[in-house]
Amino acid sequence: MTAQILLIDEDATERRSMKAAIEAHGHAVHVADTAHAGIDLFRRHRDAIGVVVIDAASAEGLNPNIIPMLAEINAAVPVIVGTAEGATETALNAVRAGAFDFLVKPIAQERLIGAIESALKIHRTSLQGRAPRRARTGSVSFVDVIAASAAMSRVVELGRRAAQSTIPVMLEGEAGVGKELVARAIHAASDRSSRPFVGFNCNSISPAQMEEVLFGSESQIGKLSEAEGGTLFIEEISELPPGGQMRLLELVQTGEVHGGGQQRSVKANVRLILATNKDLIEEVKAARFREDLYYRLNVFPITIASLRRRKEDIPHLIRAFVERFSLEQRLPRTLQVESSALALLTSFDWPGNTRQLENAIFRAVVLADGVSLREADFPQISAQMKDHRSGAAGPDAQPSVPEQSPIAKVQAALAERAAGLVAPSTGFSGGASGNVIVSTDEAGNVRKLAEIEEELIRFALKFYRGQMSQVARKLGIGRSTLYRKLKDYGIDPDDPQKDAA
Repeated sequence: MTAQILLIDEDATERRSMKAAIEAHGHAVHVADTAHAGIDLFRRHRDAIGVVVIDAASAEGLNPNIIPMLAEINAAVPVIVGTAEGATETALNAVRAGAFDFLVKPIAQERLIGAIESALKIHRTSLQGRAPRRARTGSVSFVDVIAASAAMSRVVELGRRAAQSTIPVMLEGEAGVGKELVARAIHAASDRSSRPFVGFNCNSISPAQMEEVLFGSESQIGKLSEAEGGTLFIEEISELPPGGQMRLLELVQTGEVHGGGQQRSVKANVRLILATNKDLIEEVKAARFREDLYYRLNVFPITIASLRRRKEDIPHLIRAFVERFSLEQRLPRTLQVESSALALLTSFDWPGNTRQLENAIFRAVVLADGVSLREADFPQISAQMKDHRSGAAGPDAQPSVPEQSPIAKVQAALAERAAGLVAPSTGFSGGASGNVIVSTDEAGNVRKLAEIEEELIRFALKFYRGQMSQVARKLGIGRSTLYRKLKDYGIDPDDPQKDAA
């Protein structure tokens, strides 16, 4: 089936080569040599273009604003980013911004066409009214916030308290952790829930247009007016230019704002919720953000931890996403998740956080050809895990990123499996109580620490498929320590899975 593809690449030779490869498979190609020209083309053909392919292998790298700007025009169109070999940070930034896929140059034609065909399948589902929900637009409450971890439970508790007042709330955390979801939940739990919730992302529009779109002008109603009586959610507040910062300060100080061609001040009755993925104190020190505005806005800060620091939430998020997307795809029944896939997804660090996990699950559900999701349904994650393992440090290397307690993490995975998330046909075998590591014996006494440790190590060997570096890293111990413990418990280090749980 013919589709329209937008190709943005400043290299004329590569443009011609990729255009010819795409057209050879029956698709029409729009080409642009700059991000600005690409945005203009996309705006003119927003309803016709099915996939956008962007080159980020130039000296300037990926324009940080281009993916958010494309999403602002039509969020249902998948974006594929081409990166230079070794440009890991560029690829991660693309994923964090919402890219569907990334390709490492030089790109094989088969890989390019395969990625485009997968993206087109995603886009066709959106045309049928079942697009991935990059941002929730319906009613959201704190019930929708997955909070199996202590960190997210604290976020929910603080959010509920914030909902009872009208003071500004500052949501801090990396891109993709779910700041908008929490903001919507706060709005829904407040006495403004019947009034509008209006979002504005400072990264989705050029600085020259930002003030007019946010505060309005004689010819345009601003987001501030749209949110009258309700909640105005401003994302990436650190990117607001100086003029906008001054007018926002005026708003929080006086409850009214003027300027932008308006002849008089306009009163505004809005509740402000702000979000940032930067350290605003550092922005203040660097004179990029007004100190007086910072102290006016940072009244009730809530920090949302990255997904790699609250892995107890991952199995529950997987279940919620699989159920939701199975329903949206009108599958006859909810897909199961095989234990190998669950282990892979739980052990991955998710640099793009919940947004990246959601997109990975959506892609897998749409492209699945069976009744369960397998490890093979997540090729990008598997590839990144292999790269991580191949670059691992020496035998006694400690984890580079702080993790939750290994016992809490593995217990969460066990509990989720017991709840029925993992496909029964591929689950781990075990005794009557094999789905959990029990802390007391039959007499009700606390079991010895060595017994529980042995069970945990045996389970981790099975959970991570005998990958010793991975097992040691997740348990928070060095490899030499792990090998010593295997010897203590009579586990063969040359064939650890043989003796695993």
